[in-house]
Amino acid sequence: MEFLADYAGFLAKTFTVLVAIVVVLLTIAVLRGKGRKRSGQLEVHKLNDFYKALHERLQGAILNKDQLKVLHKAQAKADKLEKKKPSEKPRVYVLDFDGDIKASATEALRHEVTALLSLATPKDEVVLRLESGGGMVHSYGLASSQLARIRQAGVPLTVCVDKVAASGGYMMACIGQKIVSAPFAILGSIGVVAQLPNVHRLLKKHDVDFEVLTAGEYKRTLTVFGENTEKGREKFQQDLEITHELFKDFVASYRPQLQMEEIATGEVWLGQQALGKKLVDELMTSDEYIATKAKTADVFQLHYAHKKSLPERVGLAASLSVDRLLLTWLSRLQQQRFW
Repeated sequence: MEFLADYAGFLAKTFTVLVAIVVVLLTIAVLRGKGRKRSGQLEVHKLNDFYKALHERLQGAILNKDQLKVLHKAQAKADKLEKKKPSEKPRVYVLDFDGDIKASATEALRHEVTALLSLATPKDEVVLRLESGGGMVHSYGLASSQLARIRQAGVPLTVCVDKVAASGGYMMACIGQKIVSAPFAILGSIGVVAQLPNVHRLLKKHDVDFEVLTAGEYKRTLTVFGENTEKGREKFQQDLEITHELFKDFVASYRPQLQMEEIATGEVWLGQQALGKKLVDELMTSDEYIATKAKTADVFQLHYAHKKSLPERVGLAASLSVDRLLLTWLSRLQQQRFW
């Protein structure tokens, strides 16, 4: 027991010193980084090379030396002939969007779209691998507007959904001329939801007053702490209905084949069901779709990566250090238990 007490005291001192150092470093980093714009760079990877490397690795593991020699000779001859011919292959640009509630990936998407539109032509294609369960209306509205730029430029856009494109995610997906879905992906949720707690009765029970002062009748309709009124609820519901109508109109403008009153109920469907309701055009995983394209086109994956700021790097390093320290402490305690 004495050992545990000494060890806990040492750990507390170490943790205190570590936290103090991290706070100082973060303060310095924030002051140095104040006013600086966040920068990043566009990363481009040719997926044809990736698929070729996979193929060659499998060949090397399965075929014998003589078979490999024949294949390498034939491939070298084919590569030599291809170099002599002017490249007329179309290009396919692959983008990825992994959406959270704030559609944070929009910041990278806007730069990726700007970059590809500087080269892409109507004979090329953009493939968006989309995963999102939706989120804030204005955030996904902006993300959708970025995809609309591709359509407006006359470049074909295909959206691939492997897991989920619901609500704001489907708002983005519907902009594609073609939506390709995995059989068990989740799609739909063409609806609007808003919810918030209200603790007015709890405050009132403890004699706590909370006042909400506004200039404008509907500046605040529902609140968390104040007393909500029927008039406020009606206005809030009216705003939701207006947003829903705009959502339906937006989807219908890109997919007029949909029976909007049937599918704009807030429900979701799996890919196989979504195909029957015309929410998607084809059942296929993004891997299959892109690998097929790579046989006849040059396929490039684009990703705009932000450089992490000094506070972010320090914060990440500090977080990892604390995690390692806690794991070490727990491990020691676990060992002590069995001594």
